[in-house]
Amino acid sequence: ITAALDARQYRVVPISAPTPEEKARPYLWRFWFQLPPRGNYTIFDRSWYGRVLVERVHAIAAKTDWQRAYGEINEFELELAEHQIVVAKFWMAVSEDEQLARFKERDRNPLKRFKVDPEDWRNRRQWQAYQAAARDMIALTSTRHAPWPIVPADDKRQARLAVRTALCDRGEAGV
Repeated sequence: ITAALDARQYRVVPISAPTPEEKARPYLWRFWFQLPPRGNYTIFDRSWYGRVLVERVHAIAAKTDWQRAYGEINEFELELAEHQIVVAKFWMAVSEDEQLARFKERDRNPLKRFKVDPEDWRNRRQWQAYQAAARDMIALTSTRHAPWPIVPADDKRQARLAVRTALCDRGEAGV
């Protein structure tokens, strides 16, 4: 995505576990400060969907909290859209076999080893729970103003083309 953008107009924000300060506030509070100024882009590497995926699967958030998060997320994304911020999100659908092959290749290749860690392998053991959480997430948070395109991603090249095409379409539509 970034190859086609002016580096002065975007930033990539990695999202990790919330800090104690962030935990002391409403869940979406920390994301407001990462939003871009008008005419710029923010690419979130992970996002506010951690509440209904990782925190749900690993019981980090109470059930009432992650269930409430669907509505909070929809309201947050609607507010963004109402302020002419285009929300583009993508579910990269990788098969279980392809994910395993990629993990093994990354473990073998010293230049890619940093891309997979013990946490990734631990999460992989929860494949079915993540699939169920993802189905709920997509069903409950795909809206007109922030739809969830499901991108078949076993073929990386085709997946990248699909994402770029969808981004161009969303940007041109201005929704």
